[in-house]
Amino acid sequence: MMYYRRKIVMAILEAFGGELEKLQLQKLLMLFTTYQQEKSFHFVPYKFGCFSFQANADLSTMKKYEQVTEGEKTWRKLDQTSYWQVLKPEDRLAVTKLKTKFEGKTSRELIRYTYVNFPYYAINSTVAERYLNTAEMEIVNAKKPLSAKKVLYTIGYEGISLEEYINKLLAVDVKVLCDVRKNSLSMKYGFNKSQLQMACDGVGIRFLHIPDVGIVADKRKELNTQKDYDILFEDYKKTVLPETISRQEEILELIKTHDRVAITCFEANICQCHRKHLAEAICELPSFDYELIHL
Repeated sequence: MMYYRRKIVMAILEAFGGELEKLQLQKLLMLFTTYQQEKSFHFVPYKFGCFSFQANADLSTMKKYEQVTEGEKTWRKLDQTSYWQVLKPEDRLAVTKLKTKFEGKTSRELIRYTYVNFPYYAINSTVAERYLNTAEMEIVNAKKPLSAKKVLYTIGYEGISLEEYINKLLAVDVKVLCDVRKNSLSMKYGFNKSQLQMACDGVGIRFLHIPDVGIVADKRKELNTQKDYDILFEDYKKTVLPETISRQEEILELIKTHDRVAITCFEANICQCHRKHLAEAICELPSFDYELIHL
């Protein structure tokens, strides 16, 4: 059973003659989502503009199943199914609008169009100056989130996509992301150590894994109520935190050097994550004189 979002990718390839340059496909997917109320894909400002890690991963999976083939610069549809036919009516209409407006546009034209009309996605582009004039570049530069404050942030990735998560970090100009999970593994796409590090590298955020301050998996079993979590965290405060002061001081030094540092784990609810207690311990270090914000 094919994921619905992959059917959208196939329908767009189909609508544009069965083959698109990789840059074209990413731009067209982003433009397609502008017609959707509930987005099938989310995007980050990457080195060549808007980019969806999820769409790229989906294409790699579809390549494995021989539904698409990958060239050096292109994706080509192999599957002969007409996926446009199986889309929801509103998404069929969106694909039709996309084809009407952008059929025949080159990669260069699509890059320029997205940079001009969605300047946020150009803020990390290494090629923006090739496509935009001085006034347009000023608009892009004005979209860059810049802050002079020194802040310790915490963030969980539960319930959001990798792209939404990265955009949250970019919105507050985080410079360093510290993964404080004991084991930097996840069943959720994008949040294994290597995937998260690659995503951070692509948008100019330094990534560090600090497993010493995490909680071993065995202690995380049978967490059914807030009381269960509270008991776990009391143990964490008595055992792990006193033994990892040097690691906490390392995070503090990162704030002093890089201004805005985020510590991350899974849980969306800060009261059910050890990062709350780790952050509070860092705040109690003698030279901490900054703000703590839970994203």
